[in-house]
Amino acid sequence: MNVAVAAIKTVSPSRRLLSDFCTSPAAVIGLVVLVMLLIAALGAPIFAPQDSYDLQSLDIMDGRLPPGATGIGGFTYLLGTDDQGRDMFSAILYGMRISLGVGISSAALACLLGTLLGLTAAYFGGRIETLIMRVVDLQLSFPTILVALMILAILGKSITNVILALVIVEWAYYARTVRSAAMIERRKEYIEAAHCLALSRTRIMLRHLLPNCLPPIIVIGTMQVARAIALEATLSFLGLGVPVTEPSLGLLIANGYQYMQAGLYWISVFPGVALLIIIVAINLVGDQLREVLNPRLNK
Repeated sequence: MNVAVAAIKTVSPSRRLLSDFCTSPAAVIGLVVLVMLLIAALGAPIFAPQDSYDLQSLDIMDGRLPPGATGIGGFTYLLGTDDQGRDMFSAILYGMRISLGVGISSAALACLLGTLLGLTAAYFGGRIETLIMRVVDLQLSFPTILVALMILAILGKSITNVILALVIVEWAYYARTVRSAAMIERRKEYIEAAHCLALSRTRIMLRHLLPNCLPPIIVIGTMQVARAIALEATLSFLGLGVPVTEPSLGLLIANGYQYMQAGLYWISVFPGVALLIIIVAINLVGDQLREVLNPRLNK
């Protein structure tokens, strides 16, 4: 019995986290689906039958073919084609690269900016905290989509501008969350001990305070990736997102929207299904991470 107790005590936190995460079949399925979609998106040049960016590979005579139809060249389009003769399966794979790339990049940059500002506000307090949190309150008081639309209307359409707009509208969520977590950690004994050892402020913030704020950062970061992907799709659908030369899932949906009433459902529906699967998979993983990393939810 003592051996069993010792074995339980020696389980590493990472293995315990993985074990707790695997208790949810829905989260495991979501993670597997998400990994498969990431592999498919990254390997789009390998898995896609057609290069959606190569205009020479497109044939307008193959435009608007239904799923399973065979084109002039004898190629069978499993998910049909759009109005330009682009293979929808290939377009979705390339579109996922753009959507996932924009979502992950913007969430990572917003996390970096928001985390640094949240730590700064919690650690220094006073006027610095007041200034940062007032900016956060001002940022969160405006509708996210409205701010992003205004930014892109000024900067113009490009992937870089979309990422910048999403960073601007997302960083405040990280800053508020990190500041709340850091305020709790700042009053604990190990921070006081670090002060007594005359450690630098930067080292205390990054080496001692930040690691203990990682659980909420991981959770909100996962959720914000899904939110960023949905926002990018909305912006692209409205015509202010990525350029037409690099279509994302949102732009693919927009391209086929005008043909919905004509019965050409596949041009919009299949990219929409892919977008839905990505967002649901990320949310399933994020929900389980929230339960695993939040001690109050663990019974």
